[in-house]
Amino acid sequence: MPRITPNLWFDTQAEDAAKFYVSVFPNSEIKNTSYYGEGSPRPAGSVLTVEFELDGNPYLALNGGPEFTFDEAVSFSIACADQDEVDYYWGKLSEGGEEGPCGWLKDQFGLSWQVVPAALPELLSDPDPQRAQRAMQAMFGMKKLDVAALRAAADGTA
Repeated sequence: MPRITPNLWFDTQAEDAAKFYVSVFPNSEIKNTSYYGEGSPRPAGSVLTVEFELDGNPYLALNGGPEFTFDEAVSFSIACADQDEVDYYWGKLSEGGEEGPCGWLKDQFGLSWQVVPAALPELLSDPDPQRAQRAMQAMFGMKKLDVAALRAAADGTA
């Protein structure tokens, strides 16, 4: 199967974004940087692309210009083991960005992320539909997801 690489279009922030993402996620690194040459639509020597990996997954950041921007139609979901991971990724990625509802946020570059604790899919697919519904209703009232509050809501003790 071919390797699929998300390509992230930036105006001029590709290198800054790649460095930021690599600093947030473990086992991550910048692999390669290419530059615009003479006669290209951007100044010669400015960054064209940055190839990087986040925990072994490839990404490409492109300085393509202001024509396109990110929106919520595409987001990256982070499966977090516990509340500590939720708190870490939420704190790092929302800094300078914008918190959204239900565990969604936009980082400082406008890219959307979902910070999801492992407990959420478990609670939302509970065999007891009333427990699942209570957890879902609690989630709708949150920005950063709170595992203890989701469990309390599911249990009907919130």
